Amino acid sequence: MRKSLGEASAGPRRVSGVGRLLIVVYGVLALAATGRSFVQIVRAFDEAPLAYSLSALAAVVYIVATIALIRRSALWYRIAWVTISFELFGVVVVGTLSLLDPALFQHATVWSIYGSGYLFIPLFLPLLGMWWLARHPVEGMARGASAGSDRA
Repeated sequence: MRKSLGEASAGPRRVSGVGRLLIVVYGVLALAATGRSFVQIVRAFDEAPLAYSLSALAAVVYIVATIALIRRSALWYRIAWVTISFELFGVVVVGTLSLLDPALFQHATVWSIYGSGYLFIPLFLPLLGMWWLARHPVEGMARGASAGSDRA
């Protein structure tokens, strides 16, 4: 399989062990959130536009995070950090708001009540992802590669 320029000198693969598990779980959440948001938006968007838009946003975050965990370059490593950090922020904010003001989220999102509808996986997954990224930086990031470089 041919590698893109940004992945040419990536060295060892990040996707082994826990990394593979992260990719699988993010992929499953991407599919689940995409399906859920599609059905919610098509059937009854006018009932809860905020909740259903947040479900769609969560789906996009999970899709991009999955791709970023698979790809092996400094750029995708940064994208993984951004998407996973955003996911944690979203879970904490939406989870807290759904407890403080249940009327705001009468229609659940992936992140409602800290992802309780998904066995709290949306709450713990970004923490595991951040730990994994910190322990497995791409080669260029570990050496402090220039910010504009997409090469590892």
